[in-house]
Amino acid sequence: MAAAAEQAQTRVGGSHLRVIAGASAGTVFEWYDFYLYGSLAAFITQHFFSGVNETTGFILALMAFAAGFAVRPLGAVIFGRLGDRWGRKNTFLVTMVLMGLSTFTVGLLPSYGQIGVAAPVLLVVMRLIQGLALGGEYGGAATYVAEHAPPGRRGFYTSWIQTTATLGLFLSLVVILLVRHWQGEEVFKAWGWRIPFLVSAVLLAVSLWIRLKLNESPVFQQMVDEGKGTTKPLAESFLRWPNLKLVILALVGLTAGQAVVWYTGQFYALFFLERMLKVDGPTANSLVAIALLLGTPFFVVFGWLSDKIGRKPIILAGCLLAVLTYFPVFKAITGAANPQLAAATASAPVTVVANPDDCSFQFDPIGKAAFTSGCDVAKSTLANAGVSYANAAAPAGQPASITIGQKTVPSLEGRGMAPAQFKAAKDAWTKGLAAELKAAGYPAKAEAAQVNKPLVVALLWLLVLYVTMVYGPVAAALVEMFPARIRYTSMSLPYHIGNGWFGGFLPTTAFAMVAATGNIYYGLWYPIVVAAVTFVVGLLFVREMRGNPIEA
Repeated sequence: MAAAAEQAQTRVGGSHLRVIAGASAGTVFEWYDFYLYGSLAAFITQHFFSGVNETTGFILALMAFAAGFAVRPLGAVIFGRLGDRWGRKNTFLVTMVLMGLSTFTVGLLPSYGQIGVAAPVLLVVMRLIQGLALGGEYGGAATYVAEHAPPGRRGFYTSWIQTTATLGLFLSLVVILLVRHWQGEEVFKAWGWRIPFLVSAVLLAVSLWIRLKLNESPVFQQMVDEGKGTTKPLAESFLRWPNLKLVILALVGLTAGQAVVWYTGQFYALFFLERMLKVDGPTANSLVAIALLLGTPFFVVFGWLSDKIGRKPIILAGCLLAVLTYFPVFKAITGAANPQLAAATASAPVTVVANPDDCSFQFDPIGKAAFTSGCDVAKSTLANAGVSYANAAAPAGQPASITIGQKTVPSLEGRGMAPAQFKAAKDAWTKGLAAELKAAGYPAKAEAAQVNKPLVVALLWLLVLYVTMVYGPVAAALVEMFPARIRYTSMSLPYHIGNGWFGGFLPTTAFAMVAATGNIYYGLWYPIVVAAVTFVVGLLFVREMRGNPIEA
């Protein structure tokens, strides 16, 4: 493969910008498409999951978001196999078209009110197609760029691909902000949220035009010319222990921790601001977008640094920092973004006192269950108000109540009431509880004038910095772990299990943990535990691969 290396260096010398830009442009577009859904989850809940209660609807919307992640490993297997047999360029052209068409279709789907349950079903189908496409995109783009890069610069070259996920999220936030400003909140809520999805058709055309001008990877082309490719990439990748062991180590010792740090720093942080701290959508999107803009150059910085000191130390350092600092950082974000909420939580903590047997886990995917016990009414109302609470057990037979500081508010016991009677009683009781919370200092929403925007941006930037540490070098690390003939397949699966499952399920899992406990910080245990496992496994078992030859 020496000829391939020489060819790669020659091509990079003359057209490395075109290679990086071509691979990156299409990947930015695919991430833009994929993250539009997450950024607009609250609106999608209203239009596609309006037949269930609010908490269930939001969890279902997040589950539909997660469905795209669930099938990413399958997309990695399908398109990884094609990429190792058919070529890197041809494969990621197909994935891009699938992503663009499915995203455009989401903007045209009728709502639940128009076609009933068929609406969320069609939405999930589109998410599945998006997930399959994204599962085949990343491995192809990272492999393509790495196989063009000269020795000693793979971390730097592939780090540009690593910026694409953040740039795609940033682009989606910018488009959403512009459309919201242009149309106003009421129109955007009614139908304007569809426009960012429809815009993807234009981005698809531009990305396709750029990628069609690219040549095939020189390493892959050399393999084809010499007849050294593989006809069984799946068997060689996953049925032979030496390579399968590397796949497992890549997952547990690199990508699982990388994924949860990535999704906590870039996506869960936005969710936390809006859902938990009640910061209005445009403000939250703006703060996150600024932090992303300031943090994105560090993908390249840490990619470049990994060419000097290795991939493993930087990735594991990012995981360790996340484990040690997530709780204090998110508590600091609360104090900066909603100081009234932070002060009230400290001065007048809220506790739900109820018999545990009367408390349900309030998730009803078919919308038929009625959560009317005093415990359920208290917890759902506090959760929807963004109020963190503790739980205390009451003896059997004692009515549920809420303590706010020193004051006790009896909960509403709705069991036995007719639906209309329960709704009226709950509306009246909720107003009374809101008054008590307000008297204790709990705000209905974050006051824009009191949001310490510079401090919030600084804290969000710190979270993004962790993201750049774990994500910037990981493409080069994965490329260098596997032989060229099965590289697309072998690196794609651990990457997409890590990012599709461990990372993609993070918002759903964390919110369910918060809903079950009442503690707005409890969901952070999920990324902390996963990142800790990756740090230990990576430290003990993953070998540094910097400079490993990739031509064979």
